Amino acid sequence: VDVFQAWCGPCKPVVNLFQKIKNEVGSNLLHFAVAEVDSIDALEKYRGQCEPVFLFYTGGELVAVVRGVDAPLLQKTILKQL
Repeated sequence: VDVFQAWCGPCKPVVNLFQKIKNEVGSNLLHFAVAEVDSIDALEKYRGQCEPVFLFYTGGELVAVVRGVDAPLLQKTILKQL
């Protein structure tokens, strides 16, 4: 989940990265979503931050968090969680 704030919007380059990984891996287990922190109470602790935050869930449980746009780390985290 790409967690963003309304004033800066979701991270568009990461959408391309996720689509590339999904095409390469071909897994139905990999899903990408964006969530605006200002409209979701459960994400309140991520409000007021100026860096993108990426949350990784498996079976409804938060399993990893990546702060900032670090494409190699995002890819490593995705592949590890799959």
